[in-house]
Amino acid sequence: MPQSSPPRRHAVVIGGSMSGLLAAAVLAEHAAVTVIDADTLPDSPAPRRGLPQARHVHVMWSGGARAIEEILPGITDAWTAAGAIRRSLPADLVTKTAQGWIPRFGEKQFNISCSRDLLDSVVRARVTGLEGVTTLQQSRVRGLEGTAARVTGVRVDTPEEEGRLVSADLVIDASGRGSRAQTWLAELGVSGIRQAEVDSGLVYATRIFEAPAGAHEMGFPIVNVQSDPRVPVPGRTATIVPIENGQWQATLSGTRGGQPTGDPDAFVPFAKSVRDPIVGELLEGRKPLTDVAVTQGTANRRVYFEKAELPDGFFAVGDSVATFNPLYGQGMTVAAQGLLAVRALLRAKGLAHPGFGREAQRALAPQVATAWELATSQDILYPGATGMRPRTGAGLLNAYVSRLMTGATTRETLTAAFLQVITMSNPPTYWLRPSVVWHVLRASDRGALKAPPLTAAERTVAGLDAADPAAGRTGPADPVGRVR
Repeated sequence: MPQSSPPRRHAVVIGGSMSGLLAAAVLAEHAAVTVIDADTLPDSPAPRRGLPQARHVHVMWSGGARAIEEILPGITDAWTAAGAIRRSLPADLVTKTAQGWIPRFGEKQFNISCSRDLLDSVVRARVTGLEGVTTLQQSRVRGLEGTAARVTGVRVDTPEEEGRLVSADLVIDASGRGSRAQTWLAELGVSGIRQAEVDSGLVYATRIFEAPAGAHEMGFPIVNVQSDPRVPVPGRTATIVPIENGQWQATLSGTRGGQPTGDPDAFVPFAKSVRDPIVGELLEGRKPLTDVAVTQGTANRRVYFEKAELPDGFFAVGDSVATFNPLYGQGMTVAAQGLLAVRALLRAKGLAHPGFGREAQRALAPQVATAWELATSQDILYPGATGMRPRTGAGLLNAYVSRLMTGATTRETLTAAFLQVITMSNPPTYWLRPSVVWHVLRASDRGALKAPPLTAAERTVAGLDAADPAAGRTGPADPVGRVR
């Protein structure tokens, strides 16, 4: 009589956002996967209640896109086929950093420009189509099943049944910023999980506008004016990202004492009030397609699950572990790169390996720690910011990075080094390579751009004067000679 094969293992993923979907894709190689979400998951790019932050600009850096491409081969082509735009960096970027305008050299990195709803929709279609992946929608997890030694499943309130038991060999919490994992673990007897927070009081406001005729066809760049945390005033930023359907997604942000509001009449004036008025100038007279969406509660928060005695059969990922100031565009990339490390662990040891959940949690930690240091070291500098102070020696490191950033406004080598780390293609230690240090020591702002490096054609299509000598703002036909 032939032996029957053992039953396939089962994993539960709590949350169907980007990190949850990517976790499901990684686990689908080894187990049947059930993704549980409180919403009805849309079949197309559409907003959903459980992801209010999707209304704002989202950045899919090349470091994140490459990681997701490894998990879901062909996803970049699928995004662009659905309407996303692959942008060369810095060629397709007009950005003023704290130190000045970045020249538009040839491609060093890239990003994917589109709405968060489109990003999620394409990934969701791929993951839910994988063999063995199912979803349990309009369902809320009530708690974890098991003991302080091992999690064995979850209790779920579904539309048909309250307190339904869903057994699992592994439970992954990807429920996001509102995660109740610490409460659930405490109910099992797991306590003492440490948490840290740095809050600059940042508020985001976003509105979508109709792009000028011909702007998308010509490849109009992303335009971004950042704040300067070295100056003791509230940090204000303004950004325009061309997205699908011929639209401009414009996001404003401000730290404590300088926040934007939901007043539609104040949107463009706020954009003009930042360190350079170019975003406000580009938006003036444009047709708004949405109301102003405002999000508060954007503190950096980190839960040190990896330092706790977690029960076997459980780990957390994504915003459940750490949330970052959205300004830096780190969240999706951190989750994707961390899950690549989990995939390597799974392939090496298997889901049945004792202590797998704890090892997976530790495998995620390096990516989280890197993003945490980058975000909090800047946010804590703003007036009224609360939370943990910079570590000893942070001032010296910040001075070095500031000099590197100054060099990035004039030297192509340092522009490339800047983008290597900002796009999360390399860790910050990349900036300490001898070849980079050599250029940093010789960095200066001599010859730095004095105005936004928009071409004359770009200024014309946007309805701006090709040159505005009165304001000292010119639009060179080919800034720094390297656009495309």
